[in-house]
Amino acid sequence: QVQLVESGGGLVQPGGSLRLSCAAAGLTFSDYTTSWHRQAPGKEREWVATMTVMTVAGSTTYVADSVKGRFTISRDNAKNTVYLQMNRLKPEDTAVYYCNAVWRTSDYWGQGTQVTVSS
Repeated sequence: QVQLVESGGGLVQPGGSLRLSCAAAGLTFSDYTTSWHRQAPGKEREWVATMTVMTVAGSTTYVADSVKGRFTISRDNAKNTVYLQMNRLKPEDTAVYYCNAVWRTSDYWGQGTQVTVSS
């Protein structure tokens, strides 16, 4: 049974940093394209960042324009964990953040972790 579990969310002041983690059971992240998405209250779920499946050439990362230069997605294969490093956080980054792993027809989501940016 596949399970993705996010952690690391919380309350942070504007300008602060957080690192979200997504740990997997039942799948190997390097075999999947993994992404972070977020959903703010009253808004649709929004894509944040993606790391492609690992090949002999490595992986490629992409981030949304709204977080470019502030957020970084990374993966620790030994720990089978994906991270989202979030720096210079803004109030508009407040949302529930979700981890997602996709390969062909397999599509898995975590339960989400709340990030609140407020003074």
